[in-house]
Amino acid sequence: MSFRVSIIVLSASCLAACGGSSAAPSPPVPPAAVSISIVAGARILTTTAYVPNPVNIQRGATVTWTNNDTTTHNNIADGGSFSTPDIPPGGTASVTFQTAGAFQYHCGLHPGMGATINVQ
Repeated sequence: MSFRVSIIVLSASCLAACGGSSAAPSPPVPPAAVSISIVAGARILTTTAYVPNPVNIQRGATVTWTNNDTTTHNNIADGGSFSTPDIPPGGTASVTFQTAGAFQYHCGLHPGMGATINVQ
């Protein structure tokens, strides 16, 4: 009888040690996309021309600017690391950020407009 008990205990120990779960690991979650509004009247505003400002994102996230103003705007990083084409009223432009850091930017057509994107 003790031989049978030993085999049962040994079998149970092996199953516990081997894990018994066959669930596949979950895929990585992609970084979120973030929307920034270029607000109405932005050309005469400064740090309130972009909402929200600042923006905090993870590396790999995409930022999309929507021009809610009545004039064309664009976005140029102060250090030259990114830029968007001109964005007409109602239009959008997107940039994906792969590098961590603080990116200050402005509108090339209205340099008083400014904002910051913090990439972690």
